[in-house]
Amino acid sequence: MPTLVRLLTTLVFLCGVVLAAMAALVFFVEPAQHPVEITLPLDQLQPPPAPGEPIAPLRP
Repeated sequence: MPTLVRLLTTLVFLCGVVLAAMAALVFFVEPAQHPVEITLPLDQLQPPPAPGEPIAPLRP
């Protein structure tokens, strides 16, 4: 029985340490915000061809 109590006490302590670390991250760390720019080729913005219409060849 003492071994089980020691195991459970250790697991509870480790879970408390993990939860405390997560709480510290939530309260003390501010995320850095920066603008994101993504360049898309124009062919990705065009609608897909209608059924039966030939598909344009890919650019080299």
